[in-house]
Amino acid sequence: MSLNDTPRAMRLHIGLFGRRNSGKSSLINALTGQHVATVSDVPGTTTDPVYKSMEIHGIGPVVFIDTAGFDDSGSLGELRVERTRDAAKETDIALVLLSTGPDDGAGAAGNEDAFRWLEQLKRRGVPAISVISRIDESTAAASLAQVIEARTGERPVLVSAATGEGLAALRAEIARHLPEDYRARSITAEVCESGDAVLLVMPQDIQAPKGRLILPQVQTLRELLDRKCLVSCCTTDCLPAMLASMAKAPDLVITDSQAFRTVHALLPAGCRLTSFSVLFAAFKGDAPFFAESARLLRALPANAKILIAEACTHKPLREDIGRVKLPRLLKKVLGDAITVTVTAGRDFPEDLTPFDIVIHCGACMFNRAYVMSRVAACRSAHVPMTNYGMAIAALLGILDDVAIPGVD
Repeated sequence: MSLNDTPRAMRLHIGLFGRRNSGKSSLINALTGQHVATVSDVPGTTTDPVYKSMEIHGIGPVVFIDTAGFDDSGSLGELRVERTRDAAKETDIALVLLSTGPDDGAGAAGNEDAFRWLEQLKRRGVPAISVISRIDESTAAASLAQVIEARTGERPVLVSAATGEGLAALRAEIARHLPEDYRARSITAEVCESGDAVLLVMPQDIQAPKGRLILPQVQTLRELLDRKCLVSCCTTDCLPAMLASMAKAPDLVITDSQAFRTVHALLPAGCRLTSFSVLFAAFKGDAPFFAESARLLRALPANAKILIAEACTHKPLREDIGRVKLPRLLKKVLGDAITVTVTAGRDFPEDLTPFDIVIHCGACMFNRAYVMSRVAACRSAHVPMTNYGMAIAALLGILDDVAIPGVD
């Protein structure tokens, strides 16, 4: 990926699901116009999900996810199916392939698992498109299409990866199933307006990548420029000099959450304050739920069990926010009797009930669908969930002074 590419987490995620040898890999190669996924007559060729980023005219940047067959078997097969289930959590639009194999008759009995997947995806609110692939190899496609329409109420898309038939229609269906808020979501729209003076306070400490800014800072800065805001930047230590040099106080200050205490103390009267972490919590997750949960932090029991979930899998550095600074602040405010557990990447407990609260990072490496799957898991387990920025603000006692999109 080049520096000008859209990050994967900001792309529309289109997952392909189906039985082994149902044509998922062939279809993704046809849709992308490239040899992305390995195609073989041997069932189970695809193991871990394969991701391919591209642009679709009229839709924009997307990433296709080619998954292992959901009918895989054996101990290794079950691990592959688990990875497929995990890929479904980050899917914005699902393409479910149904088979027209000779043992399927009209296609009903051999596709019960596919019908179950369609039902599960739709129950979770994921737009799902049923697809009959390899229509050039079978005469049963029309019969299967009738079965699918009778079961689901929607006409499936018939395609051939080999001849290209139906690919244009499938792309049109993908566009038709775009989530309602796909293009409407914004990082900063609810905290500032065009023409506002916005000051970004960005510490460049040991955790900052050498020679560049971290992804949330880059994405926020670009959006502010696109929205015609008047943007200034400085590091935390230069904040007093920056404020003194400005003809008038900024309308909004966006800081790293770790600098909340310092920036809040120097904040000019009438200036709004937020952080990159808070903005991304609203952009990727459920801001009202996160804010409500953050307000519960100070009332946790003395022996509270707290889960800190990071999206990144980086090697921890000295003064790491998730592994060092946040746990230290939690123990300072709540006491040494609390227990803090840290997970990274896609590691996330199946059973959340042992925890009193989950504190998640800004999730710049995850797409919104994946973050919302974790929100749903916490809600189902009746466990509060917040994020780094709101948690830090609550622990410092300044949460009411922080601008939170969707809450203020």
